[in-house]
Amino acid sequence: MIGLVGIVIIFVMVFGGYVAAGGKMGIILKALPFETIMIGGAAVGAFVLSNDMATIKHTMKDISKVFKGPKWKPSDYRDLLCLLFELIRLARQNPVAIEEHIEAPENSSIFGKYPKIVDDHMAVELICDTMRSASMNYDDPHQVEEVLEKQLEGNLHHALHSTHALQSIADGLPALGIVAAVLGVIKTMGSIDQPPEILGKMIGGALVGTFLGVFLAYGFVGPFAVKVNAVVEEDSHFYKLIREVLVANLYNHATNICIEVGRQNTPHHIRPSFSELEEALKAVKQEAA
Repeated sequence: MIGLVGIVIIFVMVFGGYVAAGGKMGIILKALPFETIMIGGAAVGAFVLSNDMATIKHTMKDISKVFKGPKWKPSDYRDLLCLLFELIRLARQNPVAIEEHIEAPENSSIFGKYPKIVDDHMAVELICDTMRSASMNYDDPHQVEEVLEKQLEGNLHHALHSTHALQSIADGLPALGIVAAVLGVIKTMGSIDQPPEILGKMIGGALVGTFLGVFLAYGFVGPFAVKVNAVVEEDSHFYKLIREVLVANLYNHATNICIEVGRQNTPHHIRPSFSELEEALKAVKQEAA
């Protein structure tokens, strides 16, 4: 919703200011379709040329994040901590019983309580692979933490591909606007014998290309890239929380301490409060009793 508000503000401020200063929309509206075809078409072509199909699909999907915001909400972080609490507690009480949950999480009664987390392949894989390694005595906290850190870095790098693709287009749009403007000037020079009022409109139409390229770059595509980058980085905290809790578990801290380590390493604006988490964990304990 906030993304739509931003778009409205951009249009109102730019074109409202232009009209209020005495500018005429007719020249812009007449040239806009042709300039859009040239600049927009060239930008799309450059985007397709510089990226593979996987990145193109990934970028198209990630554009929705500008309006939807982060995937993981504060309640999801609370649910994740409850899930990890149940898994760690069970693994310590009965190491054999935990195997059915980490080998087939889609059929697990514990994972089944948290469908949104189960639907995320990366989160489930991170949890199950780490706990499976611990059950196989690969439990050196330093080595596991290093492995998880590299895995998270790789996942984040892949998730940011769409940001880089959008930023590349934003960087190229002003130049494409100049190309369109130059073509407009060439067209104008071919009609140099026309009266000044006609030449003035033609030159104005040519300059729409420069305006459109800069407007799209700094008013839309660039901010889209920044927003997607911010959303991706915020969602990455969800997976970092998994690392923090599971590494703390390898140090053999008490289960509640492991969960508190994860909670405190979560950014404040998405961190569940201590009392909120305590109530949720009490409910989990009562359900398991």
